Amino acid sequence: MLNKEYKATVKDAIAIRNLSKRYKDFTLDNISFNVPKGTIMGFVGENGAGKTTTIKAILNLIHTDGGEISVLGYDSKSMPLGVKSQIGVVLDGSNIHDNLTARDTNLIMKNIYPNWDESCFMRYLDRFKLPEKKIIKEFSRGMKMKLTISIALSHNSKLLILDEPTSGLDPMVRDEILDIFLEFIQDEEHTILLSSHIISDIEKIADYVTFIHDGRIIFSESKDILIYQYGLLHCRKEEVDNIDKAYVAGIRENSFGAEVMIRNRNEFLRRYKGYNPERTSIEEIMLFISRGRK
Repeated sequence: MLNKEYKATVKDAIAIRNLSKRYKDFTLDNISFNVPKGTIMGFVGENGAGKTTTIKAILNLIHTDGGEISVLGYDSKSMPLGVKSQIGVVLDGSNIHDNLTARDTNLIMKNIYPNWDESCFMRYLDRFKLPEKKIIKEFSRGMKMKLTISIALSHNSKLLILDEPTSGLDPMVRDEILDIFLEFIQDEEHTILLSSHIISDIEKIADYVTFIHDGRIIFSESKDILIYQYGLLHCRKEEVDNIDKAYVAGIRENSFGAEVMIRNRNEFLRRYKGYNPERTSIEEIMLFISRGRK
């Protein structure tokens, strides 16, 4: 059980400080970010950027080379069993044996999780139209993901850690699953860390967005700040040097001139009356910052 201080004092469901992990051809480079309790954090980046490595470190599935990770108020390496049981995990792909059925899965989970809620699991099977007696080998990818999510949601989880849960699913199934995630956090006691490269999913449900690129955190911001305080400015190449670099997140030049990704848009507009940066998207911000000239 969580100690009584938990609800009153822990504001972040996950807090990462200076986390590093070195492989032969990749380094997770002293990353830091927080996931506030009661929110959805979108964890975005291209394949190989470090998302899965970070999630494995949070779950203490890999040895790390430095840094600290706090999960639900506890050091990730020494969480009590009762706290671990409050974390629902969905990794990319199904981790359930193909020859089991959903009914078999329920019996197994009853003996794994002390807080397993059989009636809740059965409701999700019904909601997702998942057959109880059909072997999982005969499930589609979408059905397997729905089953995995049903398990994660059926042991009174306080925190969901999801690695590409909607990857490869058709838009209707993705929408259905995203709606479930929004329902999950409505009481502000539940939290989701959602890793995805599908930016439209993140824009739909996330409260915060953390962008990782080449093993480094590029930004970790409120989604509203990203959408409303960044803007795309079209100008001549020679005008770029007249803009205070504090406002410049990235630059892209072409034969017609330059495109500049502006941060602190409202402040920029007050200072530079003759310019009017257009509203932009999270995906465009990511592309500019990762590929554009600084």
